[in-house]
Amino acid sequence: MQVKETLSEGLKREYQVVWPVSELDQRATERLASLKDRVRLDGFRPGKVPLPHLKRVYGKSVMGEVIEQAMTETNAKIVNDGGFKLAVEPRVKLADEGEQSVKDVMEGRADLSYTVAMELLPKVELADFRKITLERPVAEVTDADVDEALGKVADANRPFADKDGKAETGDRLVLNFKGTIDGVAFEGGTADEVPIVIGQGQFIPGFEEQLVGMTKGETKTLKVTFPKNYAAEHLAGKDAEFQTTVTNLSGPGEIKIDDEFAKKLGLESLDKLKGHVRERIEKEYGTASRAKVKRVLLDALDEAHKFDAPPTLIDQEFNGIWASVTGDMEQRGTKFEDDDTTEEKARKEYREIADRRVRLGLVLAEVGEKNKITVSEEEVTRAVVERARQFPGQEQQAFEHMRKDPNTLAALRAPIFEEKVVDFLLELATVNDKKVSREALFAADEHDHDHDHHHHGHDHDHDHGHHHHDHDHDHHHHDHGHDETGGKKGAKKAAKKAK
Repeated sequence: MQVKETLSEGLKREYQVVWPVSELDQRATERLASLKDRVRLDGFRPGKVPLPHLKRVYGKSVMGEVIEQAMTETNAKIVNDGGFKLAVEPRVKLADEGEQSVKDVMEGRADLSYTVAMELLPKVELADFRKITLERPVAEVTDADVDEALGKVADANRPFADKDGKAETGDRLVLNFKGTIDGVAFEGGTADEVPIVIGQGQFIPGFEEQLVGMTKGETKTLKVTFPKNYAAEHLAGKDAEFQTTVTNLSGPGEIKIDDEFAKKLGLESLDKLKGHVRERIEKEYGTASRAKVKRVLLDALDEAHKFDAPPTLIDQEFNGIWASVTGDMEQRGTKFEDDDTTEEKARKEYREIADRRVRLGLVLAEVGEKNKITVSEEEVTRAVVERARQFPGQEQQAFEHMRKDPNTLAALRAPIFEEKVVDFLLELATVNDKKVSREALFAADEHDHDHDHHHHGHDHDHDHGHHHHDHDHDHHHHDHGHDETGGKKGAKKAAKKAK
């Protein structure tokens, strides 16, 4: 076997490999000889099948195995001898891929000659993380915060009493409705005895407002337009009519936030309820602080680790981001010009984000490897259980499916690993807390848009008449680029920061 390096440029390597037919034939003969005592052929006693006959019967398949093994061994030797870490699988190309040439190799009449192209991971020189100083914004949970949250709890548990007269904002109605588009009923658009509180934004935009002024027993045709970014694509942007009947009307009653109220919620006293609410808010504030300081840490890692990332990995990352961006734009019917940019500029910005993501991923991986940071099977199993809980009624089936799917397990393991590495780095770095207001803690950073969540928060329950839209965020931009290590970010400003 002969190996000759033909390209060494940056992270790219290419080699010309030749396996003489004599070596391949010898390996094939040895393989056939090992089969001699195990093969049973009519007309021959066990172990007495002549090698020439075995070669006629099994020669082609055995040669295929020999060639595959020879390529695997050669590629492994090149990697081991060079001390390489591969970014992607080696790409093999036969010197002559013509049908007759391939047949000659398979039948042992010609040398095996091919080129193998490799793309390497760069050697990442890690910075001294003890020299990194970070600022972590923290907000104090005030009594006013607790009272505000208690008010929301009270609103969610407010009693309602039947009322006469016209419906007002804040009233609870029970509806029967039938939805049609161009006079034709659509799946999920018809429902009976559906409760709704006017003003809570449970229904598609424009629906609840038209309920104001209706009375019990009244039927009215409500005209609405499904949002362009609606989850069910066949309904997105469509005009619809809902023939709606109010079967019950009730108004909100008074509610007193006291010990009795706390007991109705299963807690011993109002003080216990306040403590529970405070803990929940503190957890939310802590999560926000963590997200902010993590972003600052990633920025610091980006600045401290400038190197050429593997082009193929960048291409793969960019392609994933671009597919998400263009798919979102197509669904919403928008263009790049709507965001005062062009496709060319957007491509450049998203490629910069892809480059940053790949580099930071390599840095975090190197930190984890050098410091023996691992994810236990128990941690992965807990993540699978949490994910399975998102499938009510099918938790066990979902759990069994996911725990056997390598891709799902890898997708669940990656963010756990990332958070553990981030925790490790935050322990090494100097982190100074800075007190800020709640508004500042939750305000979007310059490069941290409100898209730092899963792509659109639509429930896919297909009960379209009262499809809930939990849109606390502005979704008017096309900035659905990905965060450096797996989340989603506003790409336009993130790209500028990533530079």
